[in-house]
Amino acid sequence: MRKIHTDTIEQTLYELCGRACLHLTDACTRAMQSAAREEAEGSAARFALDTLLANAQTAARERMAVCQDTGYAVVLAEVGQQVQIEGKPLAEAVDRAVARAYADFRFRKSVCDPITRVNTADNTPAALHTEIVPGDKIRLTFLPKGFGSENMSRLYMLTPSQGVAGIVDAIVETVRLAGSKPCPPVVCGVGIGGTFDTCAFLAKKALTRELGSRNARADVAAIEREALEKINALGIGAQGFGGKVTALGVLCEVLPTHIAGLPVAVNIQCHCMRCEKAEI
Repeated sequence: MRKIHTDTIEQTLYELCGRACLHLTDACTRAMQSAAREEAEGSAARFALDTLLANAQTAARERMAVCQDTGYAVVLAEVGQQVQIEGKPLAEAVDRAVARAYADFRFRKSVCDPITRVNTADNTPAALHTEIVPGDKIRLTFLPKGFGSENMSRLYMLTPSQGVAGIVDAIVETVRLAGSKPCPPVVCGVGIGGTFDTCAFLAKKALTRELGSRNARADVAAIEREALEKINALGIGAQGFGGKVTALGVLCEVLPTHIAGLPVAVNIQCHCMRCEKAEI
C-alpha cells in the first residue's frame, strides 16, 4: 500500500489550475492552426482564427488567462486501489487547491448559488469525479469548463432503433442549435450508453482526451469521423462567421446500456481547450 498525503495532491492540482487557465493545449493550438490554413486568406473566419491564436500567444507570454471565463473547476481523480490517502478529506484538498490557485493567479471566480446567485467567492466547490483504478498512483486531470459552451450541451434519451444514425444526428443537431454561441470552432465530447448520469460524465471525460485522437473501437471512431464531417458542412465557421471549420474534433466514449435505451450526451467545448494532467 502506497501512502499519498493530500498536501501533495493539493499542490499538484494547484499547479495544474495555474497552467491550464493560461494555455491552450498543444493539440488545440495545432488544430486551430490547421483550421486557419483551411480558411481563405482575407475571410472573416481566417481573421477570427488568427486573432484567437494571437490571443493565446499573448496570454502565455504575459501569464494572463487565455479566456476571461476561467470556468467551473472540473477535476478527475483516478485513484489507484493500492493508494492510501492521508491527511484531510480529498474533496477538501481539491477545493483548497482551486481556491488558492484562482486567488493567486487572479482568475475570475464564477461559481455561485443556483437560487440566490450569491457568488461563493473562491470558485469552489469543484466538480470532483473519482474513479478507483488498478495501481499505486493517482492521476489528476483539471478541466476548467466555461459556460458559454456548457450551456449549449445536450442530453438525448434515444430509442435503440435510432441507432448510429440517431447518435450522429444528435451530435450534429447540438452544434447546429448552438450556432455561434459557444465560440466555435468547438470540440464535442460525446458519451454514448450507460445511464442518464453516467452518459453525461462520459461526455465530460471525453473532453480530456487529446484532440485529434480516435476511439480505439473502429465503429465508434467511424461515428467521430462522420459527425465531424457533417458538423463542418454546417458552415457556421469560426465565431459564427461562416467557413469550413465549425468543429475541431468529436471525441466519443462508450459504455454498455440497457436494452431499452440509447442515451447520448453531447458536451460542447469552445475553441479554448484547456486541460492539464499529472500523475502522483
